[in-house]
Amino acid sequence: MSEFNFSPDLSSDEGRVSYGIGRQLGGQLRDNPPPGVDLTAILAGLTDAFSGQASRVSEAELGASFKVIREIMQAEAAAKAEAAAGEGRAYLVENAKREGVTVLASGLQYEVLVAGEGAKPSAEDQVRTHYHGTLIDGTVFDSSYERGQPAEFPVGGVIPGWVEALQLMGTGSKWRLHVPSELAYGAQGVGSIPPHSVLVFDVELLDIL
Repeated sequence: MSEFNFSPDLSSDEGRVSYGIGRQLGGQLRDNPPPGVDLTAILAGLTDAFSGQASRVSEAELGASFKVIREIMQAEAAAKAEAAAGEGRAYLVENAKREGVTVLASGLQYEVLVAGEGAKPSAEDQVRTHYHGTLIDGTVFDSSYERGQPAEFPVGGVIPGWVEALQLMGTGSKWRLHVPSELAYGAQGVGSIPPHSVLVFDVELLDIL
């Protein structure tokens, strides 16, 4: 932040590692910031603890404040999750009306972009695929195309939406999957995928290994 003008010595391994530790802590706080986070107070707490000074806040006060902030964060997370679930349901309802979209009993939706004529894999098979995964707002969270390297994995070792779809695809096929959160990562989410996210994948089945 602009109000801090640190000029550390980064010419040594020790200096660079120390700086790296600070960046890791900063990245964690940036990605999951508590409400009203105060960098000045964070630096004061870090400095006091590192130098062995007594805490400026009693354990009782600190515990009570942590409880308040934790409850705020839980309420915010629950509200975001409910909103995401609603958006996902609305997306699937509207998407199901589109021409060319097939809806399976599980709730999985797919479109055939290229109809392959090759063999279909079983849940026990290993496959090679190319894929591009996004959230419903178009945010890319994973793409073998962007990495320039197909992915190989057991059919039975991926999310349920993929397990179902892959066994219906002939080798050489390319489908667009619209995967309900229950057939993906559900209420937990994972990595950059928020809880209750409907996922959209373009999946190309290249080969059964």
